[in-house]
Amino acid sequence: MAKNNEFLWRRLHSLLGIIPVGLFLTQHLIVNHFATRGEQAFNDAAHFMESLPFRYALEIFVIFLPLMFHAFYGIYIAFTAKNNTNRFSTFRNWLFVAQRITGIFLVVFIAWHVYETRWQVAIGADTADFNMMADILANPWMFGFYVAGVVAATFHFANGIWSFLVSWGITQSAASQRLATYATLGIFVALTVVGIRALLAFV
Repeated sequence: MAKNNEFLWRRLHSLLGIIPVGLFLTQHLIVNHFATRGEQAFNDAAHFMESLPFRYALEIFVIFLPLMFHAFYGIYIAFTAKNNTNRFSTFRNWLFVAQRITGIFLVVFIAWHVYETRWQVAIGADTADFNMMADILANPWMFGFYVAGVVAATFHFANGIWSFLVSWGITQSAASQRLATYATLGIFVALTVVGIRALLAFV
């Protein structure tokens, strides 16, 4: 029974990493990318997201609760999982380890990002706008931290898609897993370019 429960929890963890957490990451990067069009374009895009109906309910039940479950159960997995040396190649096992490392780093990064943006608005800042991000990223160390955060997030999401496809039985053959590797590599590169370009637009 315990093994069955863990299997179901891991399936849920994998699913939430793609839907809704991964979709939210993609949307967040796209909104940030409006900064490449200028300050007003970014502020308009951010304001549109803030004006969505039922915003707080969406944030709690579609973003924060799934994200918290994925993060904390992911930490449990990171400290209890063993490499699949008999099932996957050395390359895949390195990605397996990188998935765990980036997951732990992202818990720290996301908590800090929320503190610097949403929490500052909650305690009195006017709004999380272009100028707020520009001020944060004006610090070279903080810019480097955000670059690392974007790369970690896009890798974790893209590699998580590969793991999701395997764990849910969608890609079982070696050929399908190889094709999924190429597809998820493309997703990683595309989202990383979008994220880094957005960061550069703020500095």
